[in-house]
Amino acid sequence: MSDVIEKAVHRAIERMHENLAAPLTVEEMARTAMFSKFHFTRIFQRVTGVSPGRFLSALRIQRAKELLVSTSLNVADISHEVGYASVGTFSTRFSNSVGVSPIRFRRLGGKVSHIPTGRRRHTPVEAMATIRGDVWAPHTDDPGLVFVGLFPGRIPESLPVTCTVLTGPGPFVLENAPPGTWYLLAHSVAAEHKNTTHVLDAGERELCVGSHGPIVIRPRTGVRPADLRLAPIRPVDPPVLLAMLDGSA
Repeated sequence: MSDVIEKAVHRAIERMHENLAAPLTVEEMARTAMFSKFHFTRIFQRVTGVSPGRFLSALRIQRAKELLVSTSLNVADISHEVGYASVGTFSTRFSNSVGVSPIRFRRLGGKVSHIPTGRRRHTPVEAMATIRGDVWAPHTDDPGLVFVGLFPGRIPESLPVTCTVLTGPGPFVLENAPPGTWYLLAHSVAAEHKNTTHVLDAGERELCVGSHGPIVIRPRTGVRPADLRLAPIRPVDPPVLLAMLDGSA
């Protein structure tokens, strides 16, 4: 990947961070990156895996998560801080992305005790597949819990169709993967930082992420091999929107 392209995408993401409360068009982002709108959209998706609009939307929810656990601002004020004119729209978007409502997220201190799955009903058992593989991670004495889930897109949000939680890097098995095109996404927070909210700067630096995909599951696929390698999250990686597990629970 060209260093010029990487820097251009970085500039655009910095512009997003600076304008979360205000409307920001793709044209404005492209001007910041110094590319045409159409070329910018292509290179942004190539570098980050998602469109500029999806990335900006994810940053807004990420910022809302931070404000909910680090300030006493009410939900209405937070929704305006991150660019939503309607509190109802913000609450719905937040709940769909994070897995819990803004109020519940605040009450839980930004952590959940378990992550349910959004299993597809009425899918025959024989059509389901099993995904097996290994999670590799940077060397650390205690890398903490590792979440592995199957999602319809490259952003870890909403409920995974199937998931598992490991006590550390190593082999994993995901059962009941339905037919479709999916992305295998993983994240972990170093054990010594498990009690810091991952959306804050300190926690974000300790967050490691990994992805594999797209993975196409067809009826009677059987077992699908897939490995994941975790690495410290970068500014160009989409944020983890799904509520983090409470490692102390």
